[in-house]
Amino acid sequence: MTTTHARSGEARRAAARLLLPRQRVEQFGAGLRGAGAAGDHRRAPWVLGALGCAGWAFGFPLISNLASQRAWGWSAGAGYVLAALVLALWPRGGAGDARGAARPIRLAVATALLGAVIVPLVLLLVQGQAQSEVFVVQQSAVRLVHTGSPYVPHPVNWTGYTPYLPGMTLFGFPHLVLPAVLGDARIWFLLAFLVCLVVSWRLLRGGPLAVPLAAVVASPLVALPAAVSGVDLPMIGGCILALALAGRGNAARAGIVLGLVCALKWTAWPAVPVALLLLLQVGGRRAALRGLLWTGLVGGALVVPFAVAFPQAMVEQVVRFPLGLSTVRTPAGSPLPGHILAELGPAGRTASLVLFGLSGLAVCVWLLVRPPRDARSACDRLALGVALAFLLAPAGRFGYLQLPVLLVLWPRLALRAERSSSPPVLVASGEDDVEEGSGQGAGVFPPVHHAEPDGSVHNESVDVPPAPDALPAPDAPDVAAIADEVRDLADLDLADQAGRAPSAAAR
Repeated sequence: MTTTHARSGEARRAAARLLLPRQRVEQFGAGLRGAGAAGDHRRAPWVLGALGCAGWAFGFPLISNLASQRAWGWSAGAGYVLAALVLALWPRGGAGDARGAARPIRLAVATALLGAVIVPLVLLLVQGQAQSEVFVVQQSAVRLVHTGSPYVPHPVNWTGYTPYLPGMTLFGFPHLVLPAVLGDARIWFLLAFLVCLVVSWRLLRGGPLAVPLAAVVASPLVALPAAVSGVDLPMIGGCILALALAGRGNAARAGIVLGLVCALKWTAWPAVPVALLLLLQVGGRRAALRGLLWTGLVGGALVVPFAVAFPQAMVEQVVRFPLGLSTVRTPAGSPLPGHILAELGPAGRTASLVLFGLSGLAVCVWLLVRPPRDARSACDRLALGVALAFLLAPAGRFGYLQLPVLLVLWPRLALRAERSSSPPVLVASGEDDVEEGSGQGAGVFPPVHHAEPDGSVHNESVDVPPAPDALPAPDAPDVAAIADEVRDLADLDLADQAGRAPSAAAR
């Protein structure tokens, strides 16, 4: 009996000591060193991703009838293949050499960026090749200067249509004052997109930016439009930036960015209610009203004068033409559900528009029932809404899906980089018991706090902390918790003594 009490008391003392701060720090360090010694960056997903991008790029020379897209396909496909070779053949770094392990990934991203963006963009700029959208934007600036309107009054074919709001004309002005290559609208589309991503990354509290930004730009999602067109990139970057500003409660700045974006294309208008609901959650009614005021002032100043002066041209070219309802049909199209329905005739076009409206109504109801509370959830809701709209629109194209994909991707990249770069903070907890037979012991990491972009704090476990050699300083010990543990140990000792006393008396 005495032996049993002694063994149980020792076991409980050992379990209690694991909760003390010093032991938890030592346990954390041991797990950290074990992970650093055994871990190595696995490159297989990166290699497969690069090869997948190469297959996508090499498909354009086979299926596209546009010379600019075929040229991009050859250059980008070669860049992605070289990136995959770098990832597969570069020597592995030694154990614990995080910088050496990351070097092939950085080199591969740089190779892909060179082959998919820089080389094709420079070649197409020198040759003067681009998709028609670039010339439409540049010519709209020329018309605005000479006639006072960016729109052709009565276009006879689709090349005379300008399916953009007047704000898009601003990207055509460099063509009027700069040399041909530097004034190309694609450069300014891409520059505006990059600025928006960089600023939104900082607002979302992301960590190191260079590799994530280069990887996103080098992906076919951005590289193809950046090289051949780029007309949607400012709108995408502006929507992300506006929601990031709204998530931080910057109502005036979010409203200004929203006004600018909404003056580019009407497809950006769904971002307005999402951003206003986010401002309402973050800053209250006054913040939402302030954001709405700035959005109306900036967007109205760029759009309303032309809408009043040229209402028929704007409705025909900006609304009816993209929806496939104008007298001249847009050549844009992809085998998406809405486009397939519209090709069936008037009944199919009506069905496509009805589904288009019902999907928008459903998303609005969802927004009201579950409004966004941070920038990431706002981006997710906007992504779902515009994805449904693009899929069901009568004249939708695959290129439109850049917006929802980047809306989902960019905030998550920023959040992941913030988590991997911020040092973990230890939290004393007695709920870290390890199940018997789980195979986890000294390498179990204690829970850590992470701050989300909205300021909320979440607990989660650390898988592979980023800096094996730099352990964070332990928190100040919880005096009350330690006192309770000491009392528990004292109670255990008293119980052991009480258990031994009858035995001694019996003897």
